[in-house]
Amino acid sequence: MKKSVWLHNIRSVYNVGSIFRTVDAVGIDHIYLSGYTPLPVDRFGRNRNDMHKIALGAEQSVSWSQLSNIPEDIVALKNEGARLVCVEQHNNSVVYDRFVHDSNTLELILAMGEETTGFDPEILLLAHDIIEIPMRGEKESLNVSVAFGIAAYSVFK
Repeated sequence: MKKSVWLHNIRSVYNVGSIFRTVDAVGIDHIYLSGYTPLPVDRFGRNRNDMHKIALGAEQSVSWSQLSNIPEDIVALKNEGARLVCVEQHNNSVVYDRFVHDSNTLELILAMGEETTGFDPEILLLAHDIIEIPMRGEKESLNVSVAFGIAAYSVFK
């Protein structure tokens, strides 16, 4: 099974760099980047020093690609056998550590959305599964890179 991540509309280059580093640590195969998520290279194709500072080279060793037609690109991946798992606080979510995927899945894609608002409802309709990390304190959410690390180690165990 191919293990992938989809980052959609993540604003912070530091969060993206941190996620690249965690992707490498977990042994994930590929990252899809879309929306205004910063790429590891600038518009001139040069490596981004600000991302490198956080990713420590993972942005160069981890396979990545840019998706430019959302939701069509996600629908195409699903049609090729991918299972989309979005991390989001939602009425239909299950707790992250209770998620179990079908062993016949060709590609499992763990998806993270915008830091403060998450995914648009239309994107959540594309998800096979929605998982969330329970919050027990006063704050309603974790930093997206921290939440990714927790979810990634659990989903790809």
